[in-house]
Amino acid sequence: MIALLILLMPLFEIAGFVVVGSQIGVLPTLGLVILSSVVGVLLLRVQGFGVMTRIRAALAAEQDPSREVIHGVMILLAGLLLVIPGFITDIIGLALFLPPVRDLGWKLLRRNVKMDTRVYGFRRQNARDGKTIDLDETDYSRKPNPDSPWRSLPDE
Repeated sequence: MIALLILLMPLFEIAGFVVVGSQIGVLPTLGLVILSSVVGVLLLRVQGFGVMTRIRAALAAEQDPSREVIHGVMILLAGLLLVIPGFITDIIGLALFLPPVRDLGWKLLRRNVKMDTRVYGFRRQNARDGKTIDLDETDYSRKPNPDSPWRSLPDE
């Protein structure tokens, strides 16, 4: 069903161009197409930064960022749909920029989306857990120590 819809989308877009062009003329129709592309790029930039901020905030608060990630994907799709010439894709793209529409999409996708939100290598360490290595200036040198058990690198 979706494949058929994708195959028929260019025909719907052409029909949309014919209907809009016959109502307002060729030049205003082309102007609307160009304007929708510019608006799509601007909205994608503004809302994309907002989504990235919310994802970082969710990760910093050790919360599940799944909703924000899906919203980011939908915003990316919305921007792409606005950049593609056509009025039907513009309507769908503008709808995806609206948070209630994205929330509806999230409710439909939530049960099918599983995210592993563990972050490897970025664990907050407490200095009292005994894993901190504190070096003095005399403990570190660029010159290899011949008594060191570690392999020394040849001079470059």
